[in-house]
Amino acid sequence: MSTSEDLKTAFAGESQANQKYRAFAEKAEREGFPNIAKLFRTTAEAERIHAAGHLASMDGIGSTADNLKSAIGGETYEFTEMYPPMLEQAKVEGHKSAARMFNYALTAEAVHAKLYALALEAAEAGKDLTEVKFYLCPVCGHIEFGTPPAECPTCGLKGEKFVLVD
Repeated sequence: MSTSEDLKTAFAGESQANQKYRAFAEKAEREGFPNIAKLFRTTAEAERIHAAGHLASMDGIGSTADNLKSAIGGETYEFTEMYPPMLEQAKVEGHKSAARMFNYALTAEAVHAKLYALALEAAEAGKDLTEVKFYLCPVCGHIEFGTPPAECPTCGLKGEKFVLVD
């Protein structure tokens, strides 16, 4: 293996550990273990620091326009190539929760790619996005600019449940 391959592996592992420990923290909090939750959150942040360092070492962070192009490519790959066969396999196996989440992700990733394309257009014109309010569906990951919809177009969650992201 090369250092380049090692960095990719390390970045993926640290990124996954960050997300896993954040989920573990939420569970510990719900079960009444606030200090264990704090330990998971602190470790999750340490893993995020490691992942960010590995990404930087891979020269994986470019200009905003380059980063947007990379994000569009990643999101497009996910909704066109990655998730469709995963969704079909989950349906074949009767894994309803996996099928639901794969469908949510597939649909949301297409929206993410479109929003990134709008951002790229602005960045290439030397401008920022004019929208200042970004709403996130906490169930499926759908994003809306400006105001949340009455109902999430992906999962049906009521718009008042959307989270305003700072």
